Amino acid sequence: MKSQIVPKIHFDYDRTNINSDTLVSLYRAMLKPRLIEEKMMILLRQGKISKWFSGIGQEAISVGVASVLNSNEYILPMHRNLGVFTTREIPLYRLFSQWQGKANGFTNGRDRSFHFGTQEFNIVGMISHLGPQFGVADGIALANQLKKNDHVCAVFTGEGGTSEGDIHEALNVASVWQLPVLFCIENNGYGLSTPTSEQYNCEHLADRGKGYGMESHIIEGNNILEVYSKLKELVSDMRKNPRPVLLEFKTFRMRGHEEASGTKYVPTELIDFWGEKDPLINFEKYLISEELLSEEMIEAFTNAIKQEIDENLEKAFEEPTIEADLTKELNDVYSSFKYQEVAHTNDVENIRLIDAISEGLKLSMRKHDNLVIMGQDVAEYGGVFKITEGFVEEFGKERVRNTPICESAIVSAAMGLSINGFKAVMEMQFADFVTSGFNPIINYLAKSHYRWNQKADVVIRMPCGAGVGAGPFHSQTNEAWFTHTPGLKVVYPAFPYDAKGLLATAIEDPNPVLFFEHKALYRSIRQDVPKEYYTLPIGKAATLREGDAITIISYGAGIHWAIETLDTLPDVKADLIDLRTLSPLDTETIFASVSKTGKAIILQEDSLFGGIASDISALISEHCFEKLDAPVMRVASIETPIPFAAALESQYLPKNKFKEALINLLAY
Repeated sequence: MKSQIVPKIHFDYDRTNINSDTLVSLYRAMLKPRLIEEKMMILLRQGKISKWFSGIGQEAISVGVASVLNSNEYILPMHRNLGVFTTREIPLYRLFSQWQGKANGFTNGRDRSFHFGTQEFNIVGMISHLGPQFGVADGIALANQLKKNDHVCAVFTGEGGTSEGDIHEALNVASVWQLPVLFCIENNGYGLSTPTSEQYNCEHLADRGKGYGMESHIIEGNNILEVYSKLKELVSDMRKNPRPVLLEFKTFRMRGHEEASGTKYVPTELIDFWGEKDPLINFEKYLISEELLSEEMIEAFTNAIKQEIDENLEKAFEEPTIEADLTKELNDVYSSFKYQEVAHTNDVENIRLIDAISEGLKLSMRKHDNLVIMGQDVAEYGGVFKITEGFVEEFGKERVRNTPICESAIVSAAMGLSINGFKAVMEMQFADFVTSGFNPIINYLAKSHYRWNQKADVVIRMPCGAGVGAGPFHSQTNEAWFTHTPGLKVVYPAFPYDAKGLLATAIEDPNPVLFFEHKALYRSIRQDVPKEYYTLPIGKAATLREGDAITIISYGAGIHWAIETLDTLPDVKADLIDLRTLSPLDTETIFASVSKTGKAIILQEDSLFGGIASDISALISEHCFEKLDAPVMRVASIETPIPFAAALESQYLPKNKFKEALINLLAY
């Protein structure tokens, strides 16, 4: 890069306590991403890469943050933070392979740009939904607190991202829990084409820190020494006095949101103004004035970096393109988990479903000292269903944590705990409330292993179901929302014995598990359950009754409705299959039974259309068609929200129409 001369240096550089070697090192650290970006834009025009999000003009922020944090401290960057990746010294050919969708990248061609993370370099990349990243940083910081390692983590977003609710939730959680996180807002003027005047109505985003009870600072983001010095001071103090800090970096996006969008919507005078505040050129001129840099040194640095770029590009270009491998793709959706059976003795106690879940959770807390429970009112109060009552006394408030009412941030925090070596169980107070945490479940937990080989060691407990007169917002059984999402496991026990063993396995499993618990069964179903810790396999159904007349398939409360019905029909000899796990689904048991009986009826509490019964019906039709003696029958709730009044709720549920459907199918 040829040195450019600006009329004057636009910043007051204060080099107090910064030695000359560090000053030059910071210059080289900014020069490298600038030269890479210039090369990428050439390759973009040549059609050799598909997309580029430029951070030109913002290098001081990325480099400053990455230079201050230790290499073993996590950084959660965005797509304009190339300087984070280069300062962490990720080999360039791996970055280039990532951008070209090749195997030496970090996502095996499954994602592009900076949508990746790497534990090797303690970087957790973004997802396009932006907001959950702050909550993930909360979880990483919480893990650091629990480890007592005095680490700080840093997370980035733009001023546009601060409009997302996840951001507000995460800032509040960090403040309440006093988590050592640097929340870095790069205020670069535009969210795609929307200017800041249309994004928020306050003078400075840093002013919001007051509302969260959080320390905040405004930093000139184009002044590398201000960034470096201020962050060095803050991080040093945060390690001694852990707390969150909100930072607003004033900067500007000199290129389009991505190169294809251009900058026609930006006034020319604004681009010219910020062009004169270029962080690299101004610092270069300053170092020349301080006689720490010369034209010869600039040329040498530039040539060395360009050579490194060219050599690594050649290596990346020579790498073969990824070929589709169906087995590999399917196998990489989930983190590897080898089920280990933990057997039990016959020392049992007769307990309710709710007791079995509580005991299973308690024994898992004893077994895994890195397990953290989070949820609304789960600590001293014991949760609204009292499942964690007494847990604080045994495990302490660090591991049994009340949360603010912010499902999305806590799901994200659970993901952060997993990234930083912990297990997490989150209680959705009611399964209905999962809608407020849907984004990170679907887009973060479910996809992280497939995208960049990162496990999501998280169990989300889902108290669900009707039959208790709780109305539309506390009665849904919404499992079908999640069985549709590859990367999630869905468990739905109907009996205390199954609930305790499956919960233990779910917590052992490094993959995200949605664990459904039917509220109407909590205190109405009892069973002899082993007292000690034991496991049961996820993905294996249970055949509760055997017969050759018909196959009945259900789960949750539906199983008990089916049992009640069969008890009134003693002459009906049926296979009764309790699925127990909905994803993965035990199709082997289903197909074997249907092939024997020739008839199948599926009972679910969820509404009919789009429920899991539809998929099971289709699977049976596809795989057992020649064995069928009748159409596959589905019985489910009516197509309305769940009502409150007893008569309406009874009409809604399929319990009272199952018997008639069963008899009609038997007579077909």
